[in-house]
Amino acid sequence: MPDAPISPDKVLEIVIQVAVLLFAVSVHESAHGWVALRCGDTTARDLGRITLNPVKHLDPFGSLLVPALLAFSGAPIFGWAKPVPVSLRGVPNPRRANLLVSAAGPVSNFAVAILGGVAFFVLRAIAPAGPGLRDSFFYPLLLVALYTVAVNVSLGLFNLLPIPPLDGFGVVESFAPARWIRGVMFVRRYGFILLVVAIFTGGLSAVLGPPQRFLFQLLLGGPS
Repeated sequence: MPDAPISPDKVLEIVIQVAVLLFAVSVHESAHGWVALRCGDTTARDLGRITLNPVKHLDPFGSLLVPALLAFSGAPIFGWAKPVPVSLRGVPNPRRANLLVSAAGPVSNFAVAILGGVAFFVLRAIAPAGPGLRDSFFYPLLLVALYTVAVNVSLGLFNLLPIPPLDGFGVVESFAPARWIRGVMFVRRYGFILLVVAIFTGGLSAVLGPPQRFLFQLLLGGPS
């Protein structure tokens, strides 16, 4: 038997999820570039990467193919963009600059998630209640607000993990004393392997699940 056609509501959800993800990763990468510029590094600005135009940040695999496949399969949507290049060796206080640039991406995602939560509360207060909601003008707007919270919280928490190449490692690295340089380089070299192991052993879900649920409940006003 042929598979049942995808409903218009499902298509709408997928389009909104992918659009929200593209905006989230654009904010994330632009924040890195903007803070790097404030610290004295013009690399991202010179390459035109301090922009919310998602085309400038697209990774065809991580920004389009993976999110679309996850969305169509019913799995939580996730993806990534091209990292913004930064060069902090020539800036004043490069250790402080590395800390600020690394933290900028996740912080920007949490800020957008808070705005999404505020929008969700406002829309829910003025939207019609009952079965008429799905057919109303407010329904897609509520979905946008909902997925703005979900995607940005997930992206922010994931990037805070202290595993290279994620931003959390850059934050931790900024505080590491010079005598730890060999250990830092070792972790940087094999960090991607650690990340893959964490994903496929379920360790990632165990670590990120509790704070995700807490923030979803805090920002959306109910259990996730």
